[in-house]
Amino acid sequence: MRTAIALTEQQPGTIASIDFERDLPADPAVAAWREWHAATEETERLSREQQRLERKLLETVGLPCVMMQLSEGRTVTPQSLEALRDALGAGSVDLTVGAKAEADLAAHKARWDAYDRAIGYSAALRAESDAANRAETLLEALSETPAISLAGVAAKLDAILREGQPSKDDAEFPWPQIRSVLEDIGRLGGQPEAG
Repeated sequence: MRTAIALTEQQPGTIASIDFERDLPADPAVAAWREWHAATEETERLSREQQRLERKLLETVGLPCVMMQLSEGRTVTPQSLEALRDALGAGSVDLTVGAKAEADLAAHKARWDAYDRAIGYSAALRAESDAANRAETLLEALSETPAISLAGVAAKLDAILREGQPSKDDAEFPWPQIRSVLEDIGRLGGQPEAG
């Protein structure tokens, strides 16, 4: 019996991905990895969409804030009514200036909220958060799923690498060692199993 594990290298000495889609045994860890991997890809797609909408919102409306000069000459730029009221509560702003700043901030926030609803930014943010929570739940399930083949072990190690290492070629312990183990599994997976 042979276990098929294909390792793809994009840069010399680093594993870019593992092909779990081709000729793998029915290992529950591989099945769990596939679900988790699909969820992480969906999370990444939703994250890019949310970031695109956020940039559009910031460029079109700007972050809700007001600029105020305090009586001691310091300038503050509160971005929420709470922060504005904290600045006003310090008693270092004329009441008329404070009331105008509060009205300006409320108007800016209303423009932000209206454009947010129009382009769906908050909905995209919620969808990204939901997808990330699902991926996290699936990662936990993967870690609790016993592997019954080298492919299953490789799947679990791949998830550890993708979630844990700061970059694909991180040289800090344990990332090179885990990549080395994945390379070993790939090499051994191409040989007939003893027995």
